[in-house]
Amino acid sequence: MRTLLRHLDDSECLARARQGEVAAFSELVTRYQDRIYRFLLRLTRSPDDALELTQETFLSAYQALARWQPEAQFTTWLFRIARNQAFDWLRRGKRVEFVALDEEQEHGLADPGPGPDATLETTQSLRGLERALARLPTEHREILLLREIEDLSYEDIATVLDISLGTVKSRIARARASLLDKMPR
Repeated sequence: MRTLLRHLDDSECLARARQGEVAAFSELVTRYQDRIYRFLLRLTRSPDDALELTQETFLSAYQALARWQPEAQFTTWLFRIARNQAFDWLRRGKRVEFVALDEEQEHGLADPGPGPDATLETTQSLRGLERALARLPTEHREILLLREIEDLSYEDIATVLDISLGTVKSRIARARASLLDKMPR
């Protein structure tokens, strides 16, 4: 059944899912679960908590299908749900830290950086970047993850974070400046 749905775009899958076709929603889960998991893993630094939050994100999305507005992009709606799940998790007393690339590889996630043959200088630069990101405030780390890692547009980030486009632009600029200040020289 999945191969029959693979050709459908997100809005077609959502329309079918809203009509009760579970396989259509399963197709959406298959398309986006890795991105949502990586986003949550970087926010929580806990593979188990990220997995649980990913499941909660998709469960919440499924339960809220009737409230989804067709003019809204599914990805921004989904990232917003994931973000809310993560912040609820934080409010329950958890601490957010950034996942180092080395730890990410141990958990089977693809490393977008250089492979095993990477030079020592590149590895040290990446570790310096990870340490710098870990020292950023959550709002800066979050906006950089959405822009630089998840490649969301400024408009989509504004939707996910429920802030204005101008705030997105200024927050990204401040986050980048802060990151540069924290980078090893």
